[in-house]
Amino acid sequence: MNMMFNLKIKKELLSVIAFAVMLCISCDVLGKVKLPSVFSDNMVFQQKTKAAVWGKADPGKTITISTTWSRARYTSKANEFGNWKIMVATPSYGGPYAMTISDGEPFILMNVLIGEVWVCSGQSNMEMPLAGWGKINNYEKEVADAKYPDIRLLQVEHVTSNSALEDVKVTNNGWKPCIPQYVAEFSSVAYFFAREIYNKTKVPIGLIHTSWGGTVAEAWTSAPTLKTIPDFVEAVNKIENADKDKTGSSFEEQLASWQKLVIKKDAGMVQGKPAWNANSLDASSWKVMSLPTVWEQAGMPEFDGVVWFRKNITIPQAWAGKALKFNLGPIDDNDIAFFDGEIIGQTEGYNVPRNYTIPATKVKAGTFALVVRVFDSGGGGGIYGDKNTMALVAPDGTRLSLNGDWQYKTGMNLKDIAPMPMSDNGPNRPTVLYNAMIHPYLQFPIKGAIWYQGESNAGRAHQYRTLFPAMITDWRKQWGVGDFPFYFVQLANFMKADAEPGASAWAELRDAQSGALSLPNTGMAVAIDIGDATDIHPKNKQDVGKRLALIALAKNYGVKTLYTGPVYQSAKTEGNVIKLNFYATQGLKTSNGAELKGFAIAGADQKFHWAKAEIKGNQVVVSSTEVLNPVAVRYAWANNPVCNLVNGAGLPASPFRTDKWEDSTSPSK
Repeated sequence: MNMMFNLKIKKELLSVIAFAVMLCISCDVLGKVKLPSVFSDNMVFQQKTKAAVWGKADPGKTITISTTWSRARYTSKANEFGNWKIMVATPSYGGPYAMTISDGEPFILMNVLIGEVWVCSGQSNMEMPLAGWGKINNYEKEVADAKYPDIRLLQVEHVTSNSALEDVKVTNNGWKPCIPQYVAEFSSVAYFFAREIYNKTKVPIGLIHTSWGGTVAEAWTSAPTLKTIPDFVEAVNKIENADKDKTGSSFEEQLASWQKLVIKKDAGMVQGKPAWNANSLDASSWKVMSLPTVWEQAGMPEFDGVVWFRKNITIPQAWAGKALKFNLGPIDDNDIAFFDGEIIGQTEGYNVPRNYTIPATKVKAGTFALVVRVFDSGGGGGIYGDKNTMALVAPDGTRLSLNGDWQYKTGMNLKDIAPMPMSDNGPNRPTVLYNAMIHPYLQFPIKGAIWYQGESNAGRAHQYRTLFPAMITDWRKQWGVGDFPFYFVQLANFMKADAEPGASAWAELRDAQSGALSLPNTGMAVAIDIGDATDIHPKNKQDVGKRLALIALAKNYGVKTLYTGPVYQSAKTEGNVIKLNFYATQGLKTSNGAELKGFAIAGADQKFHWAKAEIKGNQVVVSSTEVLNPVAVRYAWANNPVCNLVNGAGLPASPFRTDKWEDSTSPSK
C-alpha cells in the first residue's frame, strides 16, 4: 500500500471514526436492526443513484439512516412484519464513509465506498479462482500483487431454492477488500475485469460474485420468463409445485433405480458384477486411446455413459511384496479402478484426483491388467489430468508411467436409457439459482453484469438462441433499473481440432451468444484464441477479464479504447468467390502473420470445404476449387477452430456464419 493511499485513508477515516464515536456514546453499536448480507463493513454503494437500504426491526419501530457523505437523515417505520426500506441518495464515487442505521440502537457500517457495483455470474469459468482449484497463469504472483483496497469483493455461497429468497449466504461475513487474503479464492475473471477498470479510472468497484460451476442458463432465469418458453413450462410448474406434491418415489429412490439400470445396460457388467476387469480377458478387439484426454477429443464426440479402459503393465521383481501408489489424476465423472481383477478404489467427482494404493499382498512380479471403469453423466468425460501424474509409484519413489496408449471399449451409452432423474435440490433445475442467488440482490442498485456461461447448454445451442436473450431481458426487468450493461464471454476454443469442417454444438452456442448482441447495451468478449484444447477451464483468465473491461471502459467510462475485433457485416457472391465485409477499426490482419485460416465455404448442397481466404482492405475474399457456385461461408465454426483473423489491435474476430441453415442441435435433428 503506497504512502499517498495511506494519507488519503487516514484523512478520510478521521471524520468517519469521529462520527462513529459520537454515535456510539452510551449505546451498543450492534443494535437490533437486522440487515441482509449485502450490507456490511467494506461494502460499495452504486454512485449517483437512489440506493435502497432495507432490513428487519421490531414492528412499528422508527428506522433512521445517517451517512458521512451527506447531512441528510432518512426515516421510515417497520411494518407489521418488521420489514422496512429506505431510499438513500448516493454521491459521485469516493470514500471511505460510514452509514448508521438505527431503531434507537445504531448499527454502523464502516469503511463504505461509493463507486460502481457489478454482478459477476455464470458457471465454472466465471467461478474459477486465482488459486485453489483454478491456479490460473502465474497465479502466485497475481495473488501476491492483488492489493487493491478500493476494489471490494462479495462472495455468494452456493444455494438453491424452489421459490424466491430475500437473502443469501455469503462467505467471510460480507464484503472484503481486494487483498491477497481474500482474492485467492475469488473469481479470476471478475478480479481482472475490475482491476483493468480501476487502473484506468480509479473508480471504486464492488464485485458481487454469484456463480456455480457446471450450471445451465435456465437455472439463472426467473419462472415467469421461463414460462414464456414452451421447453421449460412443465419443469417450472413441477418446481413451483414441489413443496405441494410429496407423492411418488423420492429422488433417492429414483436415482437408485436409474443407477441399477445403468449397471444392467453396461456390457462390461454381468448380473451386476464386473466382467471386463479380468486379467485374462481377450481385449484384442478393443480400440486404443492415448491418455490422459477427455474422450470427446479422441473420437467420441458428444458421448456420455460408461467406458472401460485397460492397460497391461509389468511389475518388476524388485517391487514384489511392496505397496504401490496407483495415481490417475482427475476423472470425469466417476470411476472404479481394478488391479489384477480386484477393486483397488472408486471415487465420485469430476475434479477429484484419483490416488489409490495397491496393497503389498497383491503386488507380485509379472504382467497384470490395470482396468478403470469410467462413468460420465454429461459434458466432457474421461481420464483427463496431467500426463506426469499417471503412474505407479514404488515406496522408494521409482515410477512406472501410465500415460500413453490404453485399450478402451464402451460399456453403455446414456442415449439408450431414460434421462437421469433430476435432484430435488440440485442446481441444474430451472429457476433455482435465480431464486436463491440473484433474486436477493434485485433491490440493490448495480452498474451492470458480466457473464461467462454456456458450456453446459452447448448440447442445446439452438434453444440457447431464445433462452439467453430471454435471461438478459429477465434480469433487467427484475432489477428495474433499465437496460443496464450486460457483457458476456463467448465460449473459448476447446477439444481436439477437426480435420474437416462440419457441425459443432459449441460453434452453434457461440453463434447464439453473438445473437444476443441484438439487445441494447450488450457486449461480447471473444475468447476463441485463448482457450485450451485439453482443458475446459483455460488458465489465461487475464485476457478474458481485460476484454470484458475494454467493453465497459469504452461504453460506460468514457475511455477511448478499441474493445472489439473485426465484426462481420455482410456477404456478396461474385462468380465463384464470396466477398465478406467487416467493420474493422485499424484494419484486418492475421494474428501470426501467416496465411488466413478458419474459413469454410459451401454450395447449395450445404457441404462445407476449407477455403482460400485473402484480406483485401476491410474485406475477406473466400473461394474454393471444390465449390464452383458458393452460397455460404463459415468462420471458426468448430469446437476448437484453427483461426487467426484479428484487427490492428490484435483483438480476434468472432466466429460467424453467413447462412441460416438448420442447427445440428435443433430438436428436429
